[in-house]
Amino acid sequence: MNPTRIAVLGGTGFVGRAVCERLVRRSPAGAIVVPTRRAMHANAVRALPTVDVRVADVHDDAALRSVLAGCDAVINLVAILHGSAAAFEQVHAALPRRLAAACVGAGIRRVLHVSALGVGGQAPSNYLRSKTAGEAALRAAPLDLTVLRPSVIFGAQDRFLNLFARIQALVPLLPLAGADTRLQPVWVEDVAEAIVACLDTPATIGQTIECAGPEVFTLAELVRLAGRWSGHERPIVPLPMALSRMQALLMECLPGAPLMSRDNLDSMRAPNIASGGLPGLAWLGIVPAAPAQIAPGYLSRRDGRARLEALRATAGRG
Repeated sequence: MNPTRIAVLGGTGFVGRAVCERLVRRSPAGAIVVPTRRAMHANAVRALPTVDVRVADVHDDAALRSVLAGCDAVINLVAILHGSAAAFEQVHAALPRRLAAACVGAGIRRVLHVSALGVGGQAPSNYLRSKTAGEAALRAAPLDLTVLRPSVIFGAQDRFLNLFARIQALVPLLPLAGADTRLQPVWVEDVAEAIVACLDTPATIGQTIECAGPEVFTLAELVRLAGRWSGHERPIVPLPMALSRMQALLMECLPGAPLMSRDNLDSMRAPNIASGGLPGLAWLGIVPAAPAQIAPGYLSRRDGRARLEALRATAGRG
């Protein structure tokens, strides 16, 4: 029986919004429970029919149990890119442990967990090591678990290609750390489609799915394309590791979320590409879109929401 009442942890984020939209189309009579610590963060999904926004802190066990009450499946999208080792532990490892215990207590077996490419016992960064621990915690519980590991995710409201396009609009040249890092960017709509496909495909239980696009790029190549597609292509100056770490340290000292951290640099030591040894999007019947099919449209204009709707129609993903 396909799940009809689904909790989406992280449903107000970049990937979460795309997932919620697909879930609404999948089951107009179902219910989607989206917890958020601040109600204003849920404005993008609140208007969707069947979405039930709950003000709750999922890092609190009692609040998490309340969110899961009556649900028959959970999708976990909660993640951070920047933070201390303790912050990564709380979000990527402790929360999955709490989620596993809460699901067992509520009698929920079906869980979909979004992790990341590059996880493993020898993962080089706090980000990847904490993601590894989160996967292990969920696998240790008696759950019908599917793990999805995406590469870097792009889309009209991403903080990746948009960020590098904005930077190049402001500077005459761009010093770039990790320029040779290999990435296999995947469209947010393809990731959302994969998540919903897994939800309705019993054969994905126990599987780890690699979500990657059709092309491999270096970071420098992607940054150059982001500049070109936005009309602000600038020369790129690859930085050696010593200067990269110095740059990242300085960025960490600035107020707000850093553009780059030392832990991000450590993550770049693990190629962010599909291994080829695990099922991928093709196994789910999904033909992933390449950045060149999607990104030029949203990088060359300003209204992100309108751009996304137009791109969906162009790509036949309505």
